Amino acid sequence: MTLSILDLSPIVSGATAGDALRNTIDLARRAEGFGYHRYWLAEHHFAPGVASSAPAVLIALVAAATSTIRVGSGAVQLGYQTPVAVVEQFGIIDALYPGRVDLGLGRSGQRRAELASGRGADKTGNTQDTSAEQPRARIVDGLLIPPPFDWSRLAQDPRLAFQASLLQQPGAQTPDFAEQVDDVLAFLNGTHRAHAVPGEGADVQVWILGSSGGQSARVAGERGLPFAANYHVAPSNVLEAVEAYRKAFKPSKTLAEPYVVVSADVVVADDEAKARELAAGYDLWVRSIRTGAGAMPYPTPAEAAAHVWTAADRKLVADRVDTRFVGSPRQVVERLNVLRRVTGADELLITTITHDHLARVRSYELLAEAWNRP
Repeated sequence: MTLSILDLSPIVSGATAGDALRNTIDLARRAEGFGYHRYWLAEHHFAPGVASSAPAVLIALVAAATSTIRVGSGAVQLGYQTPVAVVEQFGIIDALYPGRVDLGLGRSGQRRAELASGRGADKTGNTQDTSAEQPRARIVDGLLIPPPFDWSRLAQDPRLAFQASLLQQPGAQTPDFAEQVDDVLAFLNGTHRAHAVPGEGADVQVWILGSSGGQSARVAGERGLPFAANYHVAPSNVLEAVEAYRKAFKPSKTLAEPYVVVSADVVVADDEAKARELAAGYDLWVRSIRTGAGAMPYPTPAEAAAHVWTAADRKLVADRVDTRFVGSPRQVVERLNVLRRVTGADELLITTITHDHLARVRSYELLAEAWNRP
């Protein structure tokens, strides 16, 4: 069982993007020493509290600062770039750091465009019926599966459509996600009519990331690619995502059997009380995302405590807060083992955000030590 890291390069209150990026490079170096397998960078736009808006650039910087840990994207949003541009970017990184690069692909950009268009598609690609009775939280073999988050209100926010328009050239239309993935694979293996240099023949491992049992899971399975399911972003859909991927899986030159990574939000400290103190601010940070403002600079515990919460606020963030893994090393390892067992994950992708950078580093260190302890 392997542990890996997903980093958003969070900008905390009182700090700058430069501080966040230097912290990312520092954490990657330390994570390599702790024994983590991969270090992935996310792609987020228009978020005052996130510095990872250009993952290929940041991946190259992390690769240069490390020597053995795999580096990659979690994930490149294909809705905003052409396949050849993505392959060329990652081909350059692979040319300098061969055999260490993961190219994680996601359709988040396309999904945002669907939401902005007013079609109100949810994470499964279906239009939500907000008048119907919504599912309740359930426990599956010890794992909390909360009700799904309703994206319909956020979809009506005009900021979403405006931001989406800034990420593409005027009049640009994004092809189907499956077609884009096929183009990426063709450019990499040299079967495309055009040749991407650098890129063609690169030793890049392609991944698909998904938050539901929809197209992303099916594309990954049908092409025999490894799949990353988002428990930390969409915990309500993780089981259906993994099931859909495995059901669609066909052996390929890449994989003989399905390979699943599942993500989790984690904060570890020497004891539970300290961990919960460090974890403060997460609910307010999630609220800023789900109100359409974009991820705010991550608040201090004191700043978080000053916020006056309403019942609607609590409901807005409950699924993310309730599925976070916070506690002592032993507590968190026990709960992560439940996540691994229930989802059948081959690997866990850990994302940790605290206001204090050294506390975040220490959280990863404590987790690695506890995970590897007999």
